[in-house]
Amino acid sequence: MKATFKKYSLIFKQASGTSRGILKTKETYFLKIEDGSSYGIGECAVFKGLSVDDRPDYEEKLQWLCKNIHKNKFDLLEALKEFPSIQFGLEQALLSFKSVDPFELFPSEFTESKKPIEINGLIWMGTEAFMQEQIQQKLEAGFSTIKMKIGAIDFDAELKLLKSIRAHFSSKEIELRVDANGAFHPKEALEKLKRLSEFEIHSIEQPIRQGQVEEMANLCSKTPLPIALDEELIGVFDVTKKQEILQIINPQYIILKPSLVGGIKGSEAWIELAQKHQIGWWITSALESNIGLNAIAQWTYSLNNGMPQGLGTGNLFTNNVESPLQVENGCLIYNNSKNWRFNIL
Repeated sequence: MKATFKKYSLIFKQASGTSRGILKTKETYFLKIEDGSSYGIGECAVFKGLSVDDRPDYEEKLQWLCKNIHKNKFDLLEALKEFPSIQFGLEQALLSFKSVDPFELFPSEFTESKKPIEINGLIWMGTEAFMQEQIQQKLEAGFSTIKMKIGAIDFDAELKLLKSIRAHFSSKEIELRVDANGAFHPKEALEKLKRLSEFEIHSIEQPIRQGQVEEMANLCSKTPLPIALDEELIGVFDVTKKQEILQIINPQYIILKPSLVGGIKGSEAWIELAQKHQIGWWITSALESNIGLNAIAQWTYSLNNGMPQGLGTGNLFTNNVESPLQVENGCLIYNNSKNWRFNIL
């Protein structure tokens, strides 16, 4: 068996705003393992400025993996503990290698085009007019759950956008989620959550910056709307530390991005602990290409989580891998009438 990798730059159709700045491109790596005529494909989707494995020795670690691909899977995953996106890329490539169809990692009614996955429609930060335009597009596209990134423009303007949605749609008709990406200061966070709660918000992701465990615990105990931990989970490798974070903070939800928390194995460890502590959870992609998104979607479907998932990022790029993944009526579907076209490696 041999392994190779290739760096690839995904280009956004339009610059996408977050509280960390404007994204125009997204760097990723494709991993290929092969043995004779059999091959497997995975994606190591490092997220610059967010991933704990955004390190100068990232490619060096990929080279190490390729040289040691013959070793036991569990030993490799352990050796890659500090490189969660490479862990996930390896898991994908091995599943792909063992599958009859290298792109069908978890055969199910989803991959048979029989069942969709309900997802949220993502509203990127920008001017008030731009965000209003996105909201209208998502509503027209049939989404019943909308996730709005907040924290970059004036907070009153963001509240105005939420108010405009609620003026036309009740919480039974449209579920609203917001993602602050840690933009609120701890001293102002509770007051902002109170103002947001007036619009029957389903949940807010990471209201304050990660690493402020006591402040987040205090916020979760007093919040008028459910809080979901996101960035807080990044870089936590030890199971004991994971349990400690959930016990101390006691959030209402956690959000799992496999590329950021150690792939399938790392995500399932979080899920097991969350269920033990009666904490809700859902899965979100982290700007992977369709290779990584495909793996996340198929695995997510196998978990039978009935909540809308965060898997609507496949249409963001001009040069994405052509795939059967499509978004229709607020759902992600696997359209078997479409073929994979992957010629990057």
